[in-house]
Amino acid sequence: MADFALPKNSKIVKGIDYPLESDSKNTRKVNVYRWSPDDDENPRIDSYTLDLDNCGPMVLDALIKIKDEVDSSLTFRRSCREGICGSCSMNVDGTNTLACLKSMDDIKGDINIYPLPHMDVIKDLVPDLSKAYAQLTSIKPWLQSDTPASDGKERRQSPEEREKIDGLWECVLCFSCTTACPSYWWNGDKYLGPAVLLQAYRWIVDSRDENTGERLDALEDPFKLYRCHTIMNCTQTCPKGLNPAKAIGEIKKLQLERQ
Repeated sequence: MADFALPKNSKIVKGIDYPLESDSKNTRKVNVYRWSPDDDENPRIDSYTLDLDNCGPMVLDALIKIKDEVDSSLTFRRSCREGICGSCSMNVDGTNTLACLKSMDDIKGDINIYPLPHMDVIKDLVPDLSKAYAQLTSIKPWLQSDTPASDGKERRQSPEEREKIDGLWECVLCFSCTTACPSYWWNGDKYLGPAVLLQAYRWIVDSRDENTGERLDALEDPFKLYRCHTIMNCTQTCPKGLNPAKAIGEIKKLQLERQ
């Protein structure tokens, strides 16, 4: 696997330039990070000139057009194209985002596309998220309750109780926030990162969950929670407009109230 944080004495080199095979005047150049485990070469940047008159408006549309019509070897994740699945997270124009939600009209000049930073790269724009998912599993992101539902069917909440998980349940686990966090870059083996901690808080404040104490106990750790230094990159980059930094701060407040 290649590390997007390039090893010493390594550099990204200029790759193949694919010219436009038409006389269209409405064009855009897309520069894409390329690396394959089958190659011994350094990572490279391939450039593709696209006819925007025959392409959808989003960055993901450009990538799909490249793969379908220009270079079938280009590898990236995508699924819903609706900003719901989180699959197409990548670094576009210097910001982690979802390619399906990023309009090409919002970018000036060439469109530069890289994988999520500071993650091992499986191929091209596909990062290895196995560690991030293992960390997610560690916080048990599911409802834990031993008390039967009052009517045997569902666990009801008041509107006020339900409101507490707004801004939390909408997370699509794209890990744009986590991979934008310098604290996670430095301590990713121990620090859970913004996405996982936001998910942890989502279950901590859910009135239907009965394991709040155990959840807080599991996070009472110098690295799991307290490596957050409120840098706010996570909130700035979230493509869904969520605030992981606030959720982390709320967990810290709950920890203090227990002391």
